[in-house]
Amino acid sequence: MKIQKRDGRVVPYEEEKITEAIRKANNEVEEKDRADGELVQEILEAVKKEGRDLQAVEHVQDVIEQHLVQNNKYVLAKKYIVYRYQRSLMRKSNTTDESILKLIRNENKELAEENSNKNTRLASTQRDYIAGEVSRDVTRRMLLPEHLSLAHDNGVFHFHDADYFIQPIFNCCLINIRDMLDNGTSINGKMIEPPKSFQVACTVMTQIIAAVASNQYGGQSVNVRHLGKYLRKSREKFQAQLEDEFGSGLDETARSRIVELRLQDELRSGVQTIQYQINTLMTTNGQSPFVTLFLHIEEEDEYVEETVRIIEEILRQRIQGTKNEKGVYVTPAFPKLVYVLDENNCLRGGKYDYVTRLAAECSAKRMYPDYISAKKMRENYEGNVFSCMGCRSFLSPWKDEDGSYKWEGRFNQGVVSLNLPQVGIVSQGSEEIFWKRLDERLQLCYEALMCRHKALLGTLSDVSPIHWQYGAIARLKKGEKIDRLLKDGYSTMSLGYIGLYELTWLMKGCSHTEPGGKEFALQVMDHLKNTAARWRQETGIGFSLYGTPAETLCYRFARIDREKYGDIPNVTDKGYYTNSYHVDVREPIDAFTKFTFESEFQNKSLGGAISYVEIPNLVNNVEALEELIRFIYDNIQYGEFNTKSDYCHVCGYDGEILINEDNEWECPQCHNRDHGKMNVTRRTCGYLGENFWNTGKTKEIKARVLHL
Repeated sequence: MKIQKRDGRVVPYEEEKITEAIRKANNEVEEKDRADGELVQEILEAVKKEGRDLQAVEHVQDVIEQHLVQNNKYVLAKKYIVYRYQRSLMRKSNTTDESILKLIRNENKELAEENSNKNTRLASTQRDYIAGEVSRDVTRRMLLPEHLSLAHDNGVFHFHDADYFIQPIFNCCLINIRDMLDNGTSINGKMIEPPKSFQVACTVMTQIIAAVASNQYGGQSVNVRHLGKYLRKSREKFQAQLEDEFGSGLDETARSRIVELRLQDELRSGVQTIQYQINTLMTTNGQSPFVTLFLHIEEEDEYVEETVRIIEEILRQRIQGTKNEKGVYVTPAFPKLVYVLDENNCLRGGKYDYVTRLAAECSAKRMYPDYISAKKMRENYEGNVFSCMGCRSFLSPWKDEDGSYKWEGRFNQGVVSLNLPQVGIVSQGSEEIFWKRLDERLQLCYEALMCRHKALLGTLSDVSPIHWQYGAIARLKKGEKIDRLLKDGYSTMSLGYIGLYELTWLMKGCSHTEPGGKEFALQVMDHLKNTAARWRQETGIGFSLYGTPAETLCYRFARIDREKYGDIPNVTDKGYYTNSYHVDVREPIDAFTKFTFESEFQNKSLGGAISYVEIPNLVNNVEALEELIRFIYDNIQYGEFNTKSDYCHVCGYDGEILINEDNEWECPQCHNRDHGKMNVTRRTCGYLGENFWNTGKTKEIKARVLHL
């Protein structure tokens, strides 16, 4: 017989625990009210007679109470009931007071480190976090079943964005920007008509982005090709103006030159509007809109030449950067850029190779864009190329009633991520136990994801008109439910995972880059992928496997497991778990081999997958970067670059980053302290591994460091 704990764990039945619990209760009452050995044995037999292979711990406790009452042990039963009630109250008690007070005093380090895009000192950010803490508390105590809340607390899985779960909002999306620009929209009850020029289209787009960001909790992506039409409208407008003003009095060469000058100025101003608006707007989430611009040159598009010019200008302005309050050009956090490599621009003599070289220069100076291979993506998504959503998750293919693929105007309902190393730890090296435990925990993930789905069912379009009524997702009527957009694969739900490397080490004693380890790791990936596919088939909901950046979750899982299971060599002792399917940063592996190896895992993780490699000193290694860009096109769907050398991505300083008097990394040129915008190599030992948070007992260094 097995016992299912409140956190979802299944453990062997141990009758000694019942005996011990009754003994402790006996000590709290007078001798005449105690349960003797015969009654204890009767209770144990009653539990066994249930005849179940698996019993919930709550049911066993009910059996104990029932037999105590039947044997007139009312005082003892009352003690036991009160004890259970007190324990239940402790589990359900409000937990927000201390966390909110720490937040206001700027002492809540977990929140401060949770999202590098948010500044917890700002009142607007604090307001969002305070609301989030209340939502977490209500979610834990009331909205999620207790066993799922405990599973999250114990690191079995991570229930993402509990700070927004109390509201009927979703994760991330692809905005249907073409529909909103071409057919008009409405923001804050005000009609916005289709724009008649490029700059107005850029302004309207940023207003849409801000409104969308304020009514969801994840990222969003916009395809800039839909702006090409409006750049042509501006050209036609300038041509008409010159015709009206000068008629035939202006020769064709001069006319063309003037139109071109005006158009270039309009292009520059429009792109600048996008960049500055996105970085200066503040959403109700207390941060700039989490938005990605999708840069794809599609030659079949009638506005392809306009699109190319827009992409070039976006890259040039990103290379330049934006000025901070001190007048220093810095790398803006948003918009993130994703650049598509296709036959026409993959640096093999294509018509638009020059744009890709500009993208490579941008990557060297500002770390963006990321790169998507159209070739590999078409292999994985039924011949389609489309943007990831802002949080780097991908949609599953879906066709409308006309049989046409639809990508824009779709969204992700939510994410739950599984702690793979913990499954390996509790399996103690037994593969038979591992596969059983894995399925048990996947079932918990399914239940948690269905909680996300059910929370959205019945939502009325009125909760976010920008999404549901005015085109970002749909054009539903007022008062109409969004339910049909939650089903039949229109939207997705993501099963995330952390620590495939550590799991393989626990089960096979080697990395998943080794032959034996790789075979096992691919089996795990297939099992996760097939499980998501089975859920999709059984429910009609778009479940998918999601292996994408998890930021602090890699540290949260490792911290929980270290506290529960102690230091396990090459697993918990590192202080972090390796993200998704990635190769551990300490393994000696070159960039080409890493991309080739990880591509096999990307192909199984089609709900989201991104791989990165590090190049020493990107600024002076553009040629090496271009070679990797060529390699990406043929070998991996999604890649990005980091650098190993000391380099500040805010001001471009390419020297040694120093530790200041506050024990923080600081750029000596622009005094940037943002750990997310600099790379540091500890020259004292030459360590070139991954960043991690210092959690030692000595004075804590707040910035990210690279020296153990």
